Amino acid sequence: MDDQMISLLYIVGLFALLYFLLIRPQQVRQKKHREMIRGLRADDRVITAGGIYGTIVKIKEDSVILRIAENVRIEVMKQAIAQVADQGEGREKA
Repeated sequence: MDDQMISLLYIVGLFALLYFLLIRPQQVRQKKHREMIRGLRADDRVITAGGIYGTIVKIKEDSVILRIAENVRIEVMKQAIAQVADQGEGREKA
């Protein structure tokens, strides 16, 4: 009986450790990303998951239109926006 209790506590401890080291931090990152996506506005400078810098021109329901150069616009899924860039990041304006 005592060995079974120790084994059970060991397994519960392992699951708790996995939760706090792997699952919980991922949930926090996902929540921050969702909040960042909800807070996107036109004229925000962003970086896509593919590393493309652009400025948001228009926001649609599931996608955004980015201006990546003069007269060059692309449409990307909102989920592909990795982060909002600081104004000093990215290419320098000519």
